[in-house]
This record gives sequence, C-alpha cells and structure tokens, in this order.
Amino acid sequence: METNFITPIRLWGSIEGINNVSAVSETASADGMFRSIFENAIQDVRDTESNLQTQQYLLATGQIDNPHSVQIAASEAQLSTSMLVQLRNKALDSYNELMRISL
Repeated sequence: METNFITPIRLWGSIEGINNVSAVSETASADGMFRSIFENAIQDVRDTESNLQTQQYLLATGQIDNPHSVQIAASEAQLSTSMLVQLRNKALDSYNELMRISL
C-alpha cells in the first residue's frame, strides 16, 4: 500500500515538445494535477483511518502481536488528517489572495 501522493519529477522528452503545448492544455493539466493532489490526500486519510480501525479492532480482540503498532497507526492517521487540513488552508489562502488582486 503506497501512501505517497507527490508525483516524482520526470524528464521531458524534448525541448520541441514544450513549444507545442497550448495554454488550454496547460490549464487542464494543472487542474488535473491540482485535483489529483487533493484526491490522493483524501484517499490517504481514508486509508490511514481504516488501518487505525483495523489495528484498534485487533488490539481489542487480543489478536495483535505488537501493541505499539496501534499508536503508530494513530499517529499516521492524525498526520494525514493534519496534512489534508493544511492543504485546504493553503488552497483557500491562495484563492483569497487571488480574489484581492484587482485587474
């Protein structure tokens, strides 16, 4: 289960391909990338919460070998939720700043 949502840097094929990109496709790809970051962050929160619930169930039923793994799962869930909230806050701050710009 991979929980990383940051896309690694990839090499471009050629310099010629850069000039052929239209502004519309740049906006669409940026929108898709922006959306995928939030979708991945939301999915990460869901995954870590599910893992935490599973770990808590195993601890409550006595089926767990390492009780400290529950605390680790709780920390991961809290961290992923905090990261999603910070992403939302930064997006709202950016939007509000753009709204303050007068043309």
